[in-house]
This record gives sequence, C-alpha cells and structure tokens, in this order.
Amino acid sequence: MTTPAGSADRLVPIRGDVIRQASPGADDLEQSVALLRQVASGDGSERLLRLYPPAPTLALTRRESLMPGYDIAVAAAERLGFTPAIRPTGGRAAAYDETCLVFDLVEREESHADPTALFAQAGGTIVDVLRGLGVDARLGEVPGEYCPGEYSINARGAVKLVGTSQRGVRGARLLSGMLAFGPVDRFVSVLTEANAALGLAWDPQTFGSLLTEAPSVAREDVAEALVAALIA
Repeated sequence: MTTPAGSADRLVPIRGDVIRQASPGADDLEQSVALLRQVASGDGSERLLRLYPPAPTLALTRRESLMPGYDIAVAAAERLGFTPAIRPTGGRAAAYDETCLVFDLVEREESHADPTALFAQAGGTIVDVLRGLGVDARLGEVPGEYCPGEYSINARGAVKLVGTSQRGVRGARLLSGMLAFGPVDRFVSVLTEANAALGLAWDPQTFGSLLTEAPSVAREDVAEALVAALIA
C-alpha cells in the first residue's frame, strides 16, 4: 500500500508501507524521528519507506555541532542558500536540495541488533537497483568523499552517489540516504566551506550525480525501483 503525502503534517500516523512526499516539508528531519518512534512502538508497518524531495539543507551531525568552526559552517550554509540543520542520524555533513531524492527506511528490530547488517543489506540492494537502471554502481567508500562510510554507494569507484546513515532506538532502526539528480556545484561549494570551517578534509571531485552517471534516469524511476526492492 502507498500513502501519498504533500506536506509533512500528513505523514503520521501512517497505515501502509510507503510514503511518497511530493514536496519538501518544513520539518522533514523531525518527521524521520517520528516515523522511527512510531515503528518502534508497534503502531503500523514493521518496515516502511519514505521518499521525498528535500528543501535546500546542510544536514550536520550532533558531533559536528560541538566542533570549533561550527558557527562558521552554519553561516556559510545560510549565505549559500542552505538551511543548516542537525540531522538525527550519524556520519558527517551532507548537502542536498529539491533536485535530490531522500529516502528513509525504517524497520522494527530486536534489541541489540547489529547496525552494520542493515547498512550492508540496504547498500547491496541499492547497488542492485542502480545497476538495473544502467549505473555502474558499487558498494564502498571513495577516498575523500563527503560523509565517508564503508557502505557508501559509488559510481565507477570514482564518485559517491549515495550516502547512508542510521539511528536506532529500542525496537526500531532508521536508515536514511540521499541521491543527487542535478548539478552538484552548489553542494560542492557549501561542503567545501563547511568542511574547511570544521577542519575536515574532503575531495570535491568525489561528489557524484545521476545527471552525469545516467542522465536518462529520472528521479521517479529510482523511486519506483527502490520501492520494489526495499518493500517486498
């Protein structure tokens, strides 16, 4: 079952497995946490997938908010047209806007489950989805990528296409990811300034987009393929 959603205030409560959000919401990151808590409570589906185009955001982590230079990074984001926000999952700063696709995969789990299992499972599935659409997708970190991680999804071993991050609560786990479909120049600009302010190294040439890797593949094509693969 698919639940359409045009604004964040209609996302919860949900009855169904898929939420398709047509436009950015003012509290998208907060809604991710609300869905996580709902699944953990046993209310509704045991696994659900939310898909949405985000507002221009520089999503920083709580760890980064404690670093020297955080205020400078926030100021750079605002100057470059991104809303700075603290995301509920881990990792490092990520930048995205309405040309991107963000997905939240939330599933019920037993206490003390191994978080790497979901990283590996979802990462492999996303790689298969992108390969099925003609992308040379691979699982693994590209040296110098933004928000580096063992289970990033890259193209050609050269550019990062999808980064995933997690948050767990008692009884459920949230895995979030983002994929760019348009030009990446503005993302590169804000991440360059933010990471410099935070004293974190990265290589701007590693930010990938389907605009370059598979320009004929539309965002809706990827969304449909993710739904089919992640929600059995």
